[in-house]
Amino acid sequence: MKEGKPTNSLLSKKTDSCQNHWAIFIDNTSDKTSFVEELLSTHKPIIFEYLSGLKGALFSKLSLIKLIDEESRHGDSGLTSNTSQSLQSMSSGEQKRLLLKHLLESNPDFLVLDNLFDNLDKEFQIELKERLNTIAKDVHIVQIISRKDDLLPFINNYARLKNDKIIALQNPDHSFPSKKDQRFIGNIPEPLKHISYEDDTLIELKKVNVSYDGRPILKEISWKIGKGEFWELSGNNGSGKTTILSMITGENPKGYGQELYLFGTKKGSGESVWDIKKNIGYFTPSMTDKFTGYHSVEHMMISGILDSVGLYVQPTEAQLRLAKEWLQHIDMWHLKDALFHDLTMGQKRLVMTTRAMIKHPLLLILDEPTAGLDDESAILLVLLVNKIAQESNSTVIFVSHRTEAGLQPQYRFILKENKDGSLGEIVTD
Repeated sequence: MKEGKPTNSLLSKKTDSCQNHWAIFIDNTSDKTSFVEELLSTHKPIIFEYLSGLKGALFSKLSLIKLIDEESRHGDSGLTSNTSQSLQSMSSGEQKRLLLKHLLESNPDFLVLDNLFDNLDKEFQIELKERLNTIAKDVHIVQIISRKDDLLPFINNYARLKNDKIIALQNPDHSFPSKKDQRFIGNIPEPLKHISYEDDTLIELKKVNVSYDGRPILKEISWKIGKGEFWELSGNNGSGKTTILSMITGENPKGYGQELYLFGTKKGSGESVWDIKKNIGYFTPSMTDKFTGYHSVEHMMISGILDSVGLYVQPTEAQLRLAKEWLQHIDMWHLKDALFHDLTMGQKRLVMTTRAMIKHPLLLILDEPTAGLDDESAILLVLLVNKIAQESNSTVIFVSHRTEAGLQPQYRFILKENKDGSLGEIVTD
Protein backbone atom coordinates (compact mmCIF):
# COMPACT_ATOMS: atom_id res chain seq x y z
CA MET A 1 0.00 0.00 0.00
CA LYS A 2 1.51 3.31 -1.10
CA GLU A 3 1.06 6.49 0.84
CA GLY A 4 1.02 10.19 0.14
CA LYS A 5 3.28 12.47 2.09
CA PRO A 6 1.67 12.87 5.53
CA THR A 7 2.43 15.74 7.85
CA ASN A 8 4.70 15.25 10.87
CA SER A 9 1.81 16.00 13.22
CA LEU A 10 -0.19 13.13 11.74
CA LEU A 11 2.63 10.66 12.24
CA SER A 12 3.45 11.80 15.76
CA LYS A 13 0.18 10.61 17.32
CA LYS A 14 0.64 7.59 19.58
CA THR A 15 -1.54 4.88 21.07
CA ASP A 16 -1.73 6.57 24.45
CA SER A 17 -4.59 8.63 23.06
CA CYS A 18 -7.80 6.91 22.06
CA GLN A 19 -8.84 10.08 20.27
CA ASN A 20 -6.79 9.08 17.22
CA HIS A 21 -9.63 8.30 14.82
CA TRP A 22 -9.44 8.32 11.04
CA ALA A 23 -11.80 8.73 8.11
CA ILE A 24 -10.51 7.16 4.89
CA PHE A 25 -12.48 8.56 1.96
CA ILE A 26 -12.84 6.19 -0.96
CA ASP A 27 -14.12 6.50 -4.50
CA ASN A 28 -14.61 3.99 -7.28
CA THR A 29 -10.88 3.83 -8.00
CA SER A 30 -9.92 2.88 -4.44
CA ASP A 31 -8.29 -0.48 -3.74
CA LYS A 32 -10.28 -0.90 -0.54
CA THR A 33 -9.76 -4.66 -0.26
CA SER A 34 -5.97 -4.41 -0.16
CA PHE A 35 -6.13 -1.49 2.26
CA VAL A 36 -8.34 -3.39 4.73
CA GLU A 37 -6.19 -6.52 4.49
CA GLU A 38 -3.05 -4.51 5.22
CA LEU A 39 -4.71 -2.57 8.05
CA LEU A 40 -5.66 -5.84 9.77
CA SER A 41 -2.29 -7.49 9.09
CA THR A 42 0.99 -7.34 11.03
CA HIS A 43 2.61 -4.88 8.63
CA LYS A 44 0.39 -1.81 8.63
CA PRO A 45 0.56 1.35 6.48
CA ILE A 46 2.92 3.95 7.94
CA ILE A 47 0.13 6.29 9.01
CA PHE A 48 -1.37 3.45 11.04
CA GLU A 49 1.80 2.17 12.70
CA TYR A 50 0.32 3.28 16.03
CA LEU A 51 -2.06 0.30 15.69
CA SER A 52 0.80 -2.22 15.50
CA GLY A 53 0.42 -4.98 18.05
CA LEU A 54 -3.23 -4.08 18.66
CA LYS A 55 -6.25 -6.30 17.98
CA GLY A 56 -8.53 -5.16 15.17
CA ALA A 57 -12.04 -6.08 14.03
CA LEU A 58 -13.81 -5.41 10.72
CA PHE A 59 -17.38 -4.13 10.52
CA SER A 60 -18.41 -4.59 6.88
CA LYS A 61 -20.91 -6.08 4.51
CA LEU A 62 -18.34 -8.77 3.74
CA SER A 63 -18.26 -9.76 7.42
CA LEU A 64 -22.03 -10.22 7.36
CA ILE A 65 -21.94 -12.22 4.12
CA LYS A 66 -19.43 -14.63 5.67
CA LEU A 67 -21.56 -15.04 8.81
CA ILE A 68 -24.73 -15.62 6.76
CA ASP A 69 -22.85 -18.24 4.72
CA GLU A 70 -21.71 -19.88 7.97
CA GLU A 71 -25.32 -19.92 9.13
CA SER A 72 -26.55 -21.54 5.90
CA ARG A 73 -23.82 -24.20 6.04
CA HIS A 74 -23.85 -25.06 9.73
CA GLY A 75 -27.10 -23.62 11.06
CA ASP A 76 -25.41 -21.11 13.35
CA SER A 77 -23.77 -17.77 12.61
CA GLY A 78 -22.68 -17.21 16.21
CA LEU A 79 -24.76 -14.02 16.36
CA THR A 80 -28.31 -15.30 16.81
CA SER A 81 -28.08 -17.62 19.82
CA ASN A 82 -30.52 -15.44 21.78
CA THR A 83 -33.16 -15.17 19.05
CA SER A 84 -35.23 -17.61 17.01
CA GLN A 85 -34.84 -15.48 13.87
CA SER A 86 -32.09 -16.30 11.39
CA LEU A 87 -29.48 -13.69 10.50
CA GLN A 88 -30.41 -13.87 6.81
CA SER A 89 -34.08 -13.06 7.51
CA MET A 90 -33.26 -9.94 9.51
CA SER A 91 -33.28 -6.39 8.18
CA SER A 92 -29.99 -4.64 7.43
CA GLY A 93 -30.26 -2.63 10.65
CA GLU A 94 -30.88 -5.72 12.79
CA GLN A 95 -27.95 -7.51 11.16
CA LYS A 96 -25.59 -4.59 11.74
CA ARG A 97 -26.71 -4.16 15.35
CA LEU A 98 -25.90 -7.81 16.06
CA LEU A 99 -22.59 -7.64 14.19
CA LEU A 100 -21.43 -4.63 16.21
CA LYS A 101 -22.39 -6.37 19.46
CA HIS A 102 -20.53 -9.50 18.32
CA LEU A 103 -17.37 -7.57 17.42
CA LEU A 104 -17.31 -5.61 20.67
CA GLU A 105 -17.61 -8.81 22.69
CA SER A 106 -14.21 -9.79 21.24
CA ASN A 107 -12.71 -6.68 22.95
CA PRO A 108 -10.90 -5.18 19.92
CA ASP A 109 -8.39 -2.34 20.30
CA PHE A 110 -9.49 -0.82 17.00
CA LEU A 111 -12.53 -1.06 14.73
CA VAL A 112 -12.50 -0.73 10.95
CA LEU A 113 -15.94 0.51 9.84
CA ASP A 114 -16.59 -0.03 6.14
CA ASN A 115 -19.48 2.18 4.90
CA LEU A 116 -21.42 1.28 8.02
CA PHE A 117 -24.42 3.54 7.22
CA ASP A 118 -25.30 1.91 3.90
CA ASN A 119 -28.87 0.50 3.89
CA LEU A 120 -29.64 1.96 7.33
CA ASP A 121 -32.57 4.21 8.18
CA LYS A 122 -31.97 7.59 9.84
CA GLU A 123 -33.25 6.43 13.22
CA PHE A 124 -30.74 3.61 13.45
CA GLN A 125 -27.96 5.84 12.10
CA ILE A 126 -28.53 8.17 15.06
CA GLU A 127 -28.49 5.21 17.47
CA LEU A 128 -25.32 3.86 15.88
CA LYS A 129 -23.54 7.23 16.02
CA GLU A 130 -24.34 7.58 19.73
CA ARG A 131 -23.07 4.05 20.41
CA LEU A 132 -19.86 4.63 18.47
CA ASN A 133 -19.29 7.96 20.20
CA THR A 134 -19.17 6.04 23.50
CA ILE A 135 -17.03 3.26 22.06
CA ALA A 136 -14.55 5.78 20.63
CA LYS A 137 -13.42 6.71 24.14
CA ASP A 138 -11.76 3.30 24.46
CA VAL A 139 -11.39 1.95 20.92
CA HIS A 140 -9.57 3.43 17.93
CA ILE A 141 -11.89 3.96 14.94
CA VAL A 142 -10.96 3.82 11.26
CA GLN A 143 -13.99 4.79 9.17
CA ILE A 144 -13.90 3.86 5.49
CA ILE A 145 -16.38 6.21 3.87
CA SER A 146 -17.68 7.02 0.40
CA ARG A 147 -20.33 9.64 1.26
CA LYS A 148 -19.14 12.79 3.06
CA ASP A 149 -22.45 13.18 4.92
CA ASP A 150 -21.72 9.90 6.74
CA LEU A 151 -18.63 11.26 8.52
CA LEU A 152 -18.68 10.43 12.25
CA PRO A 153 -18.53 13.60 14.37
CA PHE A 154 -15.57 12.54 16.54
CA ILE A 155 -13.22 11.76 13.62
CA ASN A 156 -10.20 14.06 13.75
CA ASN A 157 -7.88 12.73 11.01
CA TYR A 158 -8.64 12.40 7.31
CA ALA A 159 -7.14 10.72 4.27
CA ARG A 160 -8.19 9.72 0.77
CA LEU A 161 -7.51 6.31 -0.79
CA LYS A 162 -6.80 6.83 -4.47
CA ASN A 163 -6.13 3.50 -6.16
CA ASP A 164 -3.66 1.98 -3.65
CA LYS A 165 -2.24 5.29 -2.43
CA ILE A 166 -3.13 6.90 0.91
CA ILE A 167 -3.16 10.70 0.74
CA ALA A 168 -3.41 12.52 4.07
CA LEU A 169 -5.84 15.46 4.20
CA GLN A 170 -6.08 18.42 6.51
CA ASN A 171 -9.80 18.89 5.97
CA PRO A 172 -12.68 16.51 5.07
CA ASP A 173 -13.85 19.07 2.50
CA HIS A 174 -10.77 18.09 0.50
CA SER A 175 -11.83 14.44 0.42
CA PHE A 176 -12.47 14.50 -3.32
CA PRO A 177 -11.48 16.98 -5.98
CA SER A 178 -14.49 18.75 -7.43
CA LYS A 179 -15.41 17.70 -10.95
CA LYS A 180 -17.82 19.10 -13.48
CA ASP A 181 -21.17 17.32 -13.38
CA GLN A 182 -21.64 14.87 -16.23
CA ARG A 183 -24.81 15.25 -18.26
CA PHE A 184 -26.37 12.66 -20.54
CA ILE A 185 -26.62 13.89 -24.11
CA GLY A 186 -29.79 13.34 -26.14
CA ASN A 187 -32.86 11.28 -25.28
CA ILE A 188 -32.75 7.75 -23.91
CA PRO A 189 -32.86 5.04 -26.63
CA GLU A 190 -36.18 3.52 -27.65
CA PRO A 191 -36.79 -0.23 -27.07
CA LEU A 192 -36.81 -2.75 -29.90
CA LYS A 193 -40.51 -3.33 -29.15
CA HIS A 194 -42.83 -1.46 -26.82
CA ILE A 195 -44.80 -3.51 -24.28
CA SER A 196 -48.52 -3.09 -24.89
CA TYR A 197 -50.66 -2.23 -21.85
CA GLU A 198 -53.89 -0.24 -21.96
CA ASP A 199 -54.90 0.23 -18.31
CA ASP A 200 -53.81 3.33 -16.39
CA THR A 201 -53.04 1.34 -13.21
CA LEU A 202 -50.09 -1.07 -13.10
CA ILE A 203 -50.11 -2.23 -9.49
CA GLU A 204 -52.70 -1.92 -6.75
CA LEU A 205 -52.68 -3.08 -3.15
CA LYS A 206 -55.98 -2.80 -1.26
CA LYS A 207 -55.75 -3.13 2.52
CA VAL A 208 -52.99 -5.74 2.31
CA ASN A 209 -51.86 -7.31 5.60
CA VAL A 210 -48.72 -9.39 6.11
CA SER A 211 -47.30 -11.12 9.16
CA TYR A 212 -44.50 -13.63 9.72
CA ASP A 213 -44.70 -16.18 12.55
CA GLY A 214 -47.35 -14.09 14.24
CA ARG A 215 -45.33 -10.88 13.95
CA PRO A 216 -47.24 -8.19 12.00
CA ILE A 217 -45.23 -6.55 9.20
CA LEU A 218 -47.78 -4.64 7.07
CA LYS A 219 -51.14 -3.25 8.19
CA GLU A 220 -53.89 -2.50 5.64
CA ILE A 221 -51.53 -1.21 2.97
CA SER A 222 -53.34 0.54 0.12
CA TRP A 223 -51.19 1.75 -2.76
CA LYS A 224 -52.16 2.40 -6.38
CA ILE A 225 -49.26 2.75 -8.83
CA GLY A 226 -50.14 4.28 -12.19
CA LYS A 227 -48.54 4.07 -15.62
CA GLY A 228 -45.57 6.40 -16.08
CA GLU A 229 -45.39 7.54 -12.46
CA PHE A 230 -42.16 8.09 -10.51
CA TRP A 231 -42.29 6.84 -6.90
CA GLU A 232 -39.81 6.76 -4.05
CA LEU A 233 -40.39 3.98 -1.50
CA SER A 234 -38.89 4.55 1.93
CA GLY A 235 -39.19 3.40 5.53
CA ASN A 236 -37.11 2.20 8.44
CA ASN A 237 -35.23 -1.09 8.42
CA GLY A 238 -37.74 -3.89 8.96
CA SER A 239 -40.73 -1.74 8.01
CA GLY A 240 -41.70 -4.04 5.12
CA LYS A 241 -40.19 -2.48 1.98
CA THR A 242 -38.68 -5.79 0.85
CA THR A 243 -41.96 -7.58 1.58
CA ILE A 244 -43.89 -5.18 -0.66
CA LEU A 245 -41.33 -5.44 -3.47
CA SER A 246 -41.36 -9.25 -3.35
CA MET A 247 -45.15 -9.23 -3.58
CA ILE A 248 -45.04 -6.91 -6.60
CA THR A 249 -42.47 -9.12 -8.36
CA GLY A 250 -44.62 -12.20 -7.68
CA GLU A 251 -42.04 -13.95 -5.53
CA ASN A 252 -43.82 -13.67 -2.18
CA PRO A 253 -46.71 -16.10 -1.53
CA LYS A 254 -48.14 -13.66 1.04
CA GLY A 255 -49.89 -11.98 -1.90
CA TYR A 256 -52.27 -14.90 -2.39
CA GLY A 257 -55.79 -14.39 -1.08
CA GLN A 258 -55.33 -10.63 -0.81
CA GLU A 259 -56.53 -7.67 -2.84
CA LEU A 260 -53.31 -7.46 -4.83
CA TYR A 261 -53.50 -6.62 -8.54
CA LEU A 262 -50.44 -6.95 -10.76
CA PHE A 263 -50.69 -5.54 -14.30
CA GLY A 264 -54.46 -5.89 -14.38
CA THR A 265 -54.62 -9.40 -12.91
CA LYS A 266 -55.49 -10.31 -9.34
CA LYS A 267 -52.77 -12.30 -7.60
CA GLY A 268 -53.63 -15.99 -7.69
CA SER A 269 -55.71 -15.85 -10.87
CA GLY A 270 -53.51 -18.35 -12.67
CA GLU A 271 -50.68 -16.03 -13.68
CA SER A 272 -47.10 -17.35 -13.57
CA VAL A 273 -44.13 -15.55 -12.05
CA TRP A 274 -42.84 -15.16 -15.61
CA ASP A 275 -46.09 -13.43 -16.65
CA ILE A 276 -45.33 -10.83 -13.98
CA LYS A 277 -41.56 -10.56 -14.42
CA LYS A 278 -41.71 -9.96 -18.18
CA ASN A 279 -43.21 -6.55 -17.39
CA ILE A 280 -40.58 -5.61 -14.80
CA GLY A 281 -37.03 -4.32 -14.96
CA TYR A 282 -35.32 -4.84 -11.61
CA PHE A 283 -31.97 -3.93 -10.13
CA THR A 284 -30.52 -4.25 -6.65
CA PRO A 285 -26.76 -4.13 -5.95
CA SER A 286 -26.72 -7.76 -4.75
CA MET A 287 -27.54 -8.81 -8.33
CA THR A 288 -23.98 -8.03 -9.41
CA ASP A 289 -22.84 -11.02 -7.34
CA LYS A 290 -24.66 -13.29 -9.80
CA PHE A 291 -22.55 -12.13 -12.73
CA THR A 292 -19.34 -13.95 -11.89
CA GLY A 293 -18.49 -15.09 -15.43
CA TYR A 294 -16.35 -13.32 -18.01
CA HIS A 295 -19.09 -11.23 -19.60
CA SER A 296 -18.26 -8.16 -21.65
CA VAL A 297 -20.06 -4.90 -20.98
CA GLU A 298 -21.75 -5.12 -24.38
CA HIS A 299 -22.98 -8.66 -23.71
CA MET A 300 -24.23 -7.67 -20.27
CA MET A 301 -26.33 -4.95 -21.85
CA ILE A 302 -27.80 -7.31 -24.45
CA SER A 303 -28.59 -9.91 -21.78
CA GLY A 304 -31.11 -7.41 -20.41
CA ILE A 305 -33.10 -7.74 -23.63
CA LEU A 306 -33.09 -11.53 -23.28
CA ASP A 307 -33.61 -11.67 -19.49
CA SER A 308 -30.57 -13.91 -19.12
CA VAL A 309 -27.59 -13.92 -16.75
CA GLY A 310 -24.94 -13.25 -19.37
CA LEU A 311 -25.20 -13.80 -23.13
CA TYR A 312 -25.09 -17.33 -24.55
CA VAL A 313 -26.62 -16.84 -28.03
CA GLN A 314 -25.53 -14.87 -31.06
CA PRO A 315 -27.02 -11.36 -30.74
CA THR A 316 -28.95 -9.87 -33.64
CA GLU A 317 -27.90 -6.69 -35.42
CA ALA A 318 -30.83 -4.86 -33.83
CA GLN A 319 -29.76 -5.97 -30.35
CA LEU A 320 -26.17 -4.92 -30.99
CA ARG A 321 -27.34 -1.54 -32.24
CA LEU A 322 -29.53 -0.93 -29.17
CA ALA A 323 -26.71 -1.90 -26.80
CA LYS A 324 -24.45 0.57 -28.60
CA GLU A 325 -27.01 3.36 -28.29
CA TRP A 326 -27.33 2.84 -24.52
CA LEU A 327 -23.57 2.56 -23.96
CA GLN A 328 -23.03 5.74 -25.95
CA HIS A 329 -25.74 7.43 -23.91
CA ILE A 330 -23.96 6.65 -20.61
CA ASP A 331 -20.54 7.40 -22.17
CA MET A 332 -19.28 3.81 -21.87
CA TRP A 333 -19.14 2.67 -25.51
CA HIS A 334 -15.34 2.71 -25.31
CA LEU A 335 -15.65 0.01 -22.63
CA LYS A 336 -17.92 -2.32 -24.64
CA ASP A 337 -15.30 -5.09 -24.75
CA ALA A 338 -14.18 -4.64 -21.14
CA LEU A 339 -15.15 -7.35 -18.67
CA PHE A 340 -18.07 -6.35 -16.48
CA HIS A 341 -16.40 -7.48 -13.26
CA ASP A 342 -13.41 -5.22 -14.01
CA LEU A 343 -15.53 -2.05 -13.98
CA THR A 344 -15.67 0.35 -11.05
CA MET A 345 -18.70 0.08 -8.79
CA GLY A 346 -20.17 3.27 -10.24
CA GLN A 347 -19.78 1.98 -13.79
CA LYS A 348 -21.39 -1.35 -12.86
CA ARG A 349 -24.42 0.45 -11.41
CA LEU A 350 -24.89 2.51 -14.59
CA VAL A 351 -24.69 -0.63 -16.72
CA MET A 352 -27.10 -2.56 -14.49
CA THR A 353 -29.60 0.31 -14.34
CA THR A 354 -29.64 0.70 -18.13
CA ARG A 355 -29.73 -3.10 -18.51
CA ALA A 356 -32.91 -3.15 -16.39
CA MET A 357 -34.36 -0.35 -18.54
CA ILE A 358 -33.28 -1.49 -22.01
CA LYS A 359 -36.70 -3.05 -22.81
CA HIS A 360 -38.60 -0.04 -21.40
CA PRO A 361 -40.45 -2.31 -18.92
CA LEU A 362 -43.85 -1.28 -17.65
CA LEU A 363 -42.28 -1.10 -14.17
CA LEU A 364 -38.66 -0.32 -13.31
CA ILE A 365 -37.68 -1.15 -9.70
CA LEU A 366 -34.36 0.20 -8.42
CA ASP A 367 -33.70 -1.15 -4.93
CA GLU A 368 -30.98 0.84 -3.08
CA PRO A 369 -29.06 1.49 -6.34
CA THR A 370 -26.76 4.10 -4.75
CA ALA A 371 -25.69 1.99 -1.75
CA GLY A 372 -21.90 1.97 -1.48
CA LEU A 373 -21.37 4.58 -4.19
CA ASP A 374 -19.24 7.67 -3.71
CA ASP A 375 -20.94 11.06 -3.91
CA GLU A 376 -20.01 11.71 -7.53
CA SER A 377 -21.25 8.32 -8.78
CA ALA A 378 -24.47 8.63 -6.78
CA ILE A 379 -25.20 12.03 -8.35
CA LEU A 380 -24.63 10.56 -11.82
CA LEU A 381 -26.95 7.62 -11.17
CA VAL A 382 -29.67 9.93 -9.82
CA LEU A 383 -29.40 12.07 -12.96
CA LEU A 384 -29.89 8.96 -15.09
CA VAL A 385 -32.92 7.79 -13.09
CA ASN A 386 -34.54 11.23 -13.36
CA LYS A 387 -33.95 11.19 -17.11
CA ILE A 388 -35.46 7.72 -17.49
CA ALA A 389 -38.56 8.81 -15.55
CA GLN A 390 -38.96 11.97 -17.62
CA GLU A 391 -38.40 10.48 -21.07
CA SER A 392 -40.18 7.13 -20.91
CA ASN A 393 -43.59 5.69 -20.12
CA SER A 394 -42.06 3.28 -17.61
CA THR A 395 -43.20 3.56 -14.02
CA VAL A 396 -40.21 3.92 -11.68
CA ILE A 397 -39.99 2.82 -8.04
CA PHE A 398 -36.77 4.04 -6.40
CA VAL A 399 -36.07 2.46 -3.00
CA SER A 400 -33.64 4.12 -0.62
CA HIS A 401 -32.89 4.72 3.05
CA ARG A 402 -30.94 7.81 2.08
CA THR A 403 -32.50 11.04 0.82
CA GLU A 404 -30.61 11.47 -2.44
CA ALA A 405 -30.01 15.09 -3.40
CA GLY A 406 -31.48 15.86 -6.81
CA LEU A 407 -33.86 12.87 -7.01
CA GLN A 408 -37.17 14.06 -8.48
CA PRO A 409 -39.95 11.57 -7.67
CA GLN A 410 -43.54 12.70 -8.16
CA TYR A 411 -44.75 10.74 -5.15
CA ARG A 412 -43.33 9.12 -2.04
CA PHE A 413 -44.75 6.03 -0.34
CA ILE A 414 -43.49 5.97 3.24
CA LEU A 415 -43.85 2.95 5.52
CA LYS A 416 -44.22 3.95 9.16
CA GLU A 417 -43.77 1.24 11.77
CA ASN A 418 -46.60 0.43 14.16
CA LYS A 419 -47.02 -2.33 16.75
CA ASP A 420 -49.78 -3.80 14.55
CA GLY A 421 -47.68 -3.59 11.39
CA SER A 422 -46.35 -0.74 9.24
CA LEU A 423 -48.81 1.77 7.86
CA GLY A 424 -48.42 3.42 4.46
CA GLU A 425 -48.43 7.16 3.84
CA ILE A 426 -48.46 8.83 0.42
CA VAL A 427 -46.66 12.16 0.06
CA THR A 428 -46.93 14.21 -3.13
CA ASP A 429 -43.97 16.47 -3.95
